[in-house]
Amino acid sequence: MEDRHVLRLVAVFEGSRLSSACWFLWLDRKMLVDKSRKMRASRCWQLLLSALALVSSCAVRGIEAQPTIELPPPLQWNFYQNSCPDVEKYVRNQVESSWKQDRTLAAKFMQLLYTDCFIKGCDASVLLDGPDSEKTAPQNAAILGLPLEVIDKVKEVLEQHCPGVVSCADIINLAARDAVILAGGVSYPVPTGRRDGNSSIAKLVDIALHAVRWEQVIHYFQIRGMDLLDVTTLLGGHTLGKTTCKFISDRLYNFNNTGQPDPSMDPTFLSELREQCPPNSTNMVYLNPDSGPSYTFSKTFYSRVLNHRAVLGIDQQIVAQDESLQIAKRYDANYEDFLKMFGYSMTKLGNTWLLPGDQGEIRKNCRVVNWK
Repeated sequence: MEDRHVLRLVAVFEGSRLSSACWFLWLDRKMLVDKSRKMRASRCWQLLLSALALVSSCAVRGIEAQPTIELPPPLQWNFYQNSCPDVEKYVRNQVESSWKQDRTLAAKFMQLLYTDCFIKGCDASVLLDGPDSEKTAPQNAAILGLPLEVIDKVKEVLEQHCPGVVSCADIINLAARDAVILAGGVSYPVPTGRRDGNSSIAKLVDIALHAVRWEQVIHYFQIRGMDLLDVTTLLGGHTLGKTTCKFISDRLYNFNNTGQPDPSMDPTFLSELREQCPPNSTNMVYLNPDSGPSYTFSKTFYSRVLNHRAVLGIDQQIVAQDESLQIAKRYDANYEDFLKMFGYSMTKLGNTWLLPGDQGEIRKNCRVVNWK
């Protein structure tokens, strides 16, 4: 069966469905891809984004982004409805309690979801302990500590109320969604029913640490079932968090081994970053200096990209291609469109390369497989 990813934007007015054309807007992404063969790719993305604008322009009290996706097995909506009906409440309580103590949690949970799903699929393999497990890879240094401790707390609570029922992979997805909401993002539905993997190998972690070309990033996402819109949207998550100076030093001092800075950087911003990141510095810098210590989603991310003031090179490359440039312009002009699409792309991210229902397990302890 063909993989059809459909976004339904439901406009809600005072709790009731509208009877106008704003009732339902279905964006069949496969249809758009087919159309792109007959029109310029940029026109295809403009069509999608214009449709988003139609929903945003409806005179409504609130707008809810609800993805309707043909779920890959074993995912279901409300998978734990009978076996653990309060699972989302248990997860939310622990995440909220921890977030109030440390607001870096949202960025770290998003990274945790990304690194888990993009290595072997969403199977919580990143949580397993071991001398050569995924969490020992240099790329995963940022997720160690608090995020894993929160997962442990959630699992402990769930094992008290619903022993042997909720997978660690589902906990990661639910916790990431709750963290996004706390950081100012929109709520989005998370299908559940994932299975936990039995192995974790550090050498499989192939997430790039340093500069990478835009085409490589697009390919990396495409083989995992995601597309240009997802890439451009999920990069907006870089409005939160920090990075170390060593990861951007090439942009500041030796771009592509030229001995010169990245020519795409705004000169004033280049000077600012060089002050924070002198050569060989181990300092940390905010990915979005405008949102900084608030660790919340900010509408300024795409504005900074468009004005060549992005911290990461991969973020700045958004404007190097016409299709992603048009998406960035749309998000800069309509922040709510970005928030809605971010939730949709996060749902897709959580559906990557899942274990079938007859494989894997439901771990009792997220750090070790059951048979150990």
